[in-house]
Formats: sequence, C-alpha cells, structure tokens
Amino acid sequence: MVLETLNPMHYNITSLVPDTMPVATVPILILMCFLFLIWNHEETSSIPGPGYCMGIGPLISHGRFLWMGIGKACNYYNKMYGEFVRVWISGEETFIISK
Repeated sequence: MVLETLNPMHYNITSLVPDTMPVATVPILILMCFLFLIWNHEETSSIPGPGYCMGIGPLISHGRFLWMGIGKACNYYNKMYGEFVRVWISGEETFIISK
C-alpha cells in the first residue's frame, strides 16, 4: 500500500497542468504588464522635444543626428520645437539652445 502511494505512475500529472496553467499565468501576466508600465513611466518635461515613447524617441533622435548631421538636425528640431529643445544623442539627454 505504501509503495502504491509513492509510485509516480499512480498520479496523472497531465490532467493537472491544463487546469492550473491559466490560473497561474493570469496574475503573472498582470504583474509583468504593471512592471512594464512602471519601468516606462516618464514624468512630463517642461522642455519641448521628441517624446521618449518606450525608448523609440532616443533612437530616432540619435539616428536623425547621424543621418542629417549636427547642423541640419539642429535646424530641424529648432523649426519643430523652438529655440530650446531636448533631444537624445548617444542615449544621453542633450539640450539644443539656439536663436
């Protein structure tokens, strides 16, 4: 009787997995979404410039400086946002001041 209880073939483990899988994944997915929102939360800046948008803004800003060059990219951002602009160059927040 003791050996029968300890026998792993006695329990049907495959019937337990589909029942517990949705119950376990829903809270984990909710927690991951919540942590993702907290990680990407950014306080709004009073300085105009392209948005952060989950890291896409800095990539576009840096790409524009590489593609257009510093002078043309600065003129582009000054026309778009004014004479005091916040952009990202090499992943660092950079301010462009011109008149």
